[in-house]
Amino acid sequence: MRLTFLGTDSEGGKCPTLYKTDRGTIVVQGYKVTDPDALADVRDLADNETVVEIPRELLRYAEEEG
Repeated sequence: MRLTFLGTDSEGGKCPTLYKTDRGTIVVQGYKVTDPDALADVRDLADNETVVEIPRELLRYAEEEG
């Protein structure tokens, strides 16, 4: 899989960031959610998955692709 940068609202090259893939999907770079209460609300999280938190405003970069 190859990633193409879509956009970021962060400064200094740190997350959160959105990328598109050559598979037609979106990859999200964000802050790993570690709060136990929040993780308890997540459904069906597989061992090879995680959840990340990003600002809602970052999604505009994905909408521009659509």
